[in-house]
Amino acid sequence: MKILLLEDDAILQEIIEEFLLEQGYEVESYFDGEKALDAIGSASFDLLLLDVNVPGIDGFEILSYLREIGNTTPAIYITSLSGVNDLKKGFDLGADDYLKKPFEQEELKARIEHIIRIYRLQEEIEFDGIKFIPKAHQILINGRVTEMRQKEAQVLEYFIRNAGKIISCDEIIENVWDDEHIPAHATIRTYIKNLRKLFDKEYFENIKGEGYRFNIV
Repeated sequence: MKILLLEDDAILQEIIEEFLLEQGYEVESYFDGEKALDAIGSASFDLLLLDVNVPGIDGFEILSYLREIGNTTPAIYITSLSGVNDLKKGFDLGADDYLKKPFEQEELKARIEHIIRIYRLQEEIEFDGIKFIPKAHQILINGRVTEMRQKEAQVLEYFIRNAGKIISCDEIIENVWDDEHIPAHATIRTYIKNLRKLFDKEYFENIKGEGYRFNIV
């Protein structure tokens, strides 16, 4: 499980990172909000640990932007802001949890494990000798791990969970995209084209005039 940590206190960042590594998580740490946002835009993370008052873009702005563009990566605020209004603002922006400093490391561990249970972040789907981890946006084929974009993973997950069913572009849009970011059918076809390239076999069957069917058997 890959975690992005945004914390501008060097000592606290080191303490948290070391603790998370001991728990078996992969961690990327940042002091600056802009650099953290760039990292989120170029790589897939399973969880975001965000301080609020950091250089560059603050933690509230980061999560607001991510939710606006449809990024649903779970997020926990770790901050010294303790007012009710700050707490409410964090949740209104789409945070999944809010941890006030100072905190015990075991409390952070418990909250992360709670997020994992809620989102089934470590759930694996296996078919035809292939291992797919939807929330990690990873697929393991012939011993090779491929990192996927978030929407690609979501589209593939929807097809796998509806294997054998004819699925139209409109159905994919309705179930994978939110109402504010509706893609064109051409965009859906591009996603499917990219997904086809992952596999040695042809799992996506084009049903003329209707959509696609994902055939596992």
